Amino acid sequence: MTLLSLQDDHKLTLEELSAKYSVDLNKGLSPKKAKENLLRDGPNAITPPATTPEWVKFCKQLFGGFSLLLWTGAILCFLAYCIQLYAHQEPSKDNLFLGIVLSVVVIITGCFSYYQEAKSSKIMESFKDMVPQQALVIRDGEKMQIDVQDVVVGDLVEVKGGDRIPADLRLISSQGCKVDNSSLTGESEPQSRSPDFTHENPLETRNICFFSTNCVEGTAQGIVIATGDSTVMGRIATLTSGLVVGKTPIAKEIEHFIHIITMVAIFLGVTFFGLSLLLGYDWLEAVIFLIGIIVANVPEGLLATVTVCLTLTAKRMARKNCLVKNLEAVETLGSTSTICSDKTGTLTQNRMTVAHLWFDYNVHEADTNERQFGETFAKDSDTWIILAQIAGLCNRADFKAHQETLPIAQRETTGDASESALLKFIEQSYSSVKEMREKYPKVAEIPFNSTNKYQLSIHLREDSSQAHVLMMKGAPEKIMELCSTFFLNGQEYPIDDEMRTAFQKAYLELGGMGERVLGFCFCNLPSSFFKGFQFNTDEINFPMDTLCFVGLISMIDPPRAAVPHAVSKCRSSGIKVIMVTGDHPITAKAIAKGVGIISEGAETAEDIAARLNIPVSQVDTRNVTAIVVHGADLKNMSSEELDRILQNHPEIVFARTSPQQKLNIVEGCQRLGAIVAVTGDGVNDSPALKKADIGIAMGITGSDVSKQAADMILLDDNFASIVTGVEEGRLIFDNLKKSIAYTLTSNIPEITPFLLFIILSIPLPLGTITILCIDLGTDMVPAISLAYETAESDIMKRHPRNSKTDNLVNHRLIGMAYGQIGMIQALAGFFTYFVILAENGFKPFDLLGIRLKWDDRSVNDLEDSYGQQWTYEQRKVVEFTCQTAFFVSIVIVQWADLIICKTRRNSVFQQGTKNKVLIFGILEETLLAAFLSYTPGMDVALRMYPLKLAWWFCALPYSILIFAYDEIRKLIIRQQPGGWLERETYY
Repeated sequence: MTLLSLQDDHKLTLEELSAKYSVDLNKGLSPKKAKENLLRDGPNAITPPATTPEWVKFCKQLFGGFSLLLWTGAILCFLAYCIQLYAHQEPSKDNLFLGIVLSVVVIITGCFSYYQEAKSSKIMESFKDMVPQQALVIRDGEKMQIDVQDVVVGDLVEVKGGDRIPADLRLISSQGCKVDNSSLTGESEPQSRSPDFTHENPLETRNICFFSTNCVEGTAQGIVIATGDSTVMGRIATLTSGLVVGKTPIAKEIEHFIHIITMVAIFLGVTFFGLSLLLGYDWLEAVIFLIGIIVANVPEGLLATVTVCLTLTAKRMARKNCLVKNLEAVETLGSTSTICSDKTGTLTQNRMTVAHLWFDYNVHEADTNERQFGETFAKDSDTWIILAQIAGLCNRADFKAHQETLPIAQRETTGDASESALLKFIEQSYSSVKEMREKYPKVAEIPFNSTNKYQLSIHLREDSSQAHVLMMKGAPEKIMELCSTFFLNGQEYPIDDEMRTAFQKAYLELGGMGERVLGFCFCNLPSSFFKGFQFNTDEINFPMDTLCFVGLISMIDPPRAAVPHAVSKCRSSGIKVIMVTGDHPITAKAIAKGVGIISEGAETAEDIAARLNIPVSQVDTRNVTAIVVHGADLKNMSSEELDRILQNHPEIVFARTSPQQKLNIVEGCQRLGAIVAVTGDGVNDSPALKKADIGIAMGITGSDVSKQAADMILLDDNFASIVTGVEEGRLIFDNLKKSIAYTLTSNIPEITPFLLFIILSIPLPLGTITILCIDLGTDMVPAISLAYETAESDIMKRHPRNSKTDNLVNHRLIGMAYGQIGMIQALAGFFTYFVILAENGFKPFDLLGIRLKWDDRSVNDLEDSYGQQWTYEQRKVVEFTCQTAFFVSIVIVQWADLIICKTRRNSVFQQGTKNKVLIFGILEETLLAAFLSYTPGMDVALRMYPLKLAWWFCALPYSILIFAYDEIRKLIIRQQPGGWLERETYY
């Protein structure tokens, strides 16, 4: 489906048009025929797509991805409790308790995520806002106002300045009609409309007006050729809503992580299930062990940590003018490798500004700065004074009322973009236009139209013997035709070849910079045109061919000041920036050079051909880095050719593209494996915004539709904010890695007690409740505190991560967390456990195989290594004291783990301790551990018992060992980049 499948209505003559839609071009349709058409085609409205009900979205948050893992854990816990209930009459309530806690964690985080994303995709509602409400139609020769949805194909419709176009129209008459197509094509200039067929492409021809664009000035009549979904706007709507959106990179990463964790858990569970059967446990106990091991592997706190990290970053980005609608999009921006940027309003300021003037044989530069300070050119020249007067007087733009206090550049105007630019420019650099217009009142004018290509006005002068002066501006070649003399340093000279060559050169130079050039001329009318003379602008009764040429003024929509720096920052961080615009290739190329998308000295094939004076086909394309692709060429390209362009050219500009083509470009980049960010502000950008990995809409100039389709909105419309976003996105990925590395490490000291309990048959060193206290208590704040960690020094010098190889959780991270740091932590725990039991009389070797008697309620005379007898209750108090101490040991070694997780390559001493939340995290986990151990009543509630002070210090040497071990590892990585250690342990 292309957007250009409009029929060839724009090519038909009026007679053929009338016959095709069986309509009288003067009287319109008969009410009966209109009713038939309405029944046949349905109402003139865009069909909304099927939306996802809110409860489905809520369930996705509750049962998607990570939550599924926790639900599985919870169900297994309830299952284990039921088995124990069946086997023993009084089972311990641990598993029941654990199951409930897991369910609560999932439900709370699910609600939180749902709340964060409840501002979901309201695409179609904003399309609805764009639909005009009333239309003026002519039926049976009578004008009538009807609801827009009742407009039918074949209706004769009349529109005037300020109206919204009610359907796709083929014009049959027009008086100075101009439409604003910017929401559809991205062209900032109003486009003139006439009944003439001017272009093969229906989107470019002048005799078609599009549904829901605006008529800016003039009037027109047209026949409706498409309504509702079959209009161009309707097709963009269906194109946008019909797109299947892929998973975000972070969602894929979390899925990958869950696979790893689940595989590890099942592998361990099944292995020890087999082992316990071999060791002679009965199968019921073995099943309980299996479930216990799987649950111990689930990092309960991680779901909450990831959600909070993403939310924090989203809030931080909002402060930097990036509003994130979809939490996962935060990270997507960090892994972006290609940005397809719109030109108007994103890279440029979206306001026409005078850039250059040419008079007295010289090009003068005006100031296009966003705040516009003073100008610097020859203001003392007489030619400049005349040029300024023509630009101010032969001009229909005006400032809106009550803006005297605002700087001139920021005042709002009425009139089209070019005239407003001239108005502001003259007001700034010459004098008040209002006073000038009062001094020389206008007595006649011919407004600009596309056939004449000029605008003319005649003004009365009180201060001269010649009562009237004629002033004109328009297309430079047209103005030149009407002139016989030119103005140089205050004198008139006849136009000669030298002047013509200079004019041609200046015109080409300014046009080549992508600027819109206007020519200016005047004529002091002879005294026979006395005051009160009736000028007739229809049958012209005044001279129009002996005018005096004054100069040229060129305008451009200038680049934003911060963009070039942002583009070069993208370059250094390995991100390719492609410009995709609906504007002219010359203008697009000029802006691309201005902002550095086409770098200095880079040449396109056309540039090389012009320099070597050879046809473009002979240029060796291997040396060409930059390319400007025209929409018309793109239309005939296969996807392979497009891929080749995207692959071989580092600097690309696509100009004159349609919405469908924008979409193809995004899909092409994605085929090559890029993570694509797309920026845009018009309706025409919305399909591409939706398809991109991350769509970025403009907050100020953006249409509602583009904001709905996007994942992120730039509140200040500035491309430079994207680069800030990329930095934040990379930072969140780094910090999530650090959080996960920190959280996973404590899994080993949580699982190993259970494994040794089975294999060596010793009293259980760490219970279920204490594991929960670590995962949902002491580890939570420190894990979240890593989200506040500042970036390491190389963050914007690295290339974007490769989504296929550089995962959030890779074998190196698991190896470090489980195989190295985790093992040291487990040693610390067991050391403390054996110390306490030994102090109570049970030596380590005497504990082996003691479990069955230890857990038997009927044995009340168990002897220790020194022959003392222990009752069941006394034994349990010692066991629970050991579990509390094991828990405290984990907290102490997690201090060191948290500090080493601050950085992945730099030393902690280089990174510094600017992260206050992290220091708070260490204090919080320590105080919480002390609180759980020493608060009266905890022995009943959580079976946690008070510890002797000396037992807190058992784990300290291990904590110091972890810190020293990791600092040495990072030092070697920094000294031998790319060496064995980096390949094996740098996560």
